[in-house]
Amino acid sequence: MGNSKEDQRFMRAAISAAAIAEENGDVPIGAVIVYKNQIIAKAYNQRQQLQDPTAHAEIVALTQAAAYKENWHLNGCTMYVTLEPCPMCAGALVLSRMDRLVYGCDDPKAGACKSLYNIVQDDRLNHRLEVTSGVLAEQCSQQLQEFFAKRRIEKKNNQ
Repeated sequence: MGNSKEDQRFMRAAISAAAIAEENGDVPIGAVIVYKNQIIAKAYNQRQQLQDPTAHAEIVALTQAAAYKENWHLNGCTMYVTLEPCPMCAGALVLSRMDRLVYGCDDPKAGACKSLYNIVQDDRLNHRLEVTSGVLAEQCSQQLQEFFAKRRIEKKNNQ
């Protein structure tokens, strides 16, 4: 499947969700979950909004998808997320029995699907996901870089 037009289409939906996180003052990370070629969950980081350290885009999307399917087993689903998932989110993907993960840019500081760890493909666990990385990576990375550049300027101006 790789960097197909379908992957790009769904990643664009995740990028648009990430923009909502930024509007709400949170790190712009977005996630969508697709089942039978239809988006069944669309979420963004809500840690600041909810004051909840677990309110990552992936976790919020998993909750939505489980509600949609009325089942926490998300077999047959693919998650598209703008940034490589962290250890918490990667573990949740494994536990949800997600079939596939597609993400935009690598996270060298906290990535748990390639960069630091590979939780989602660890043979010691009871489930593994197919992983495609680098889909619209430049756009995903740029969205994050611009957010943090603005944050640094705001912080400097407030000193």
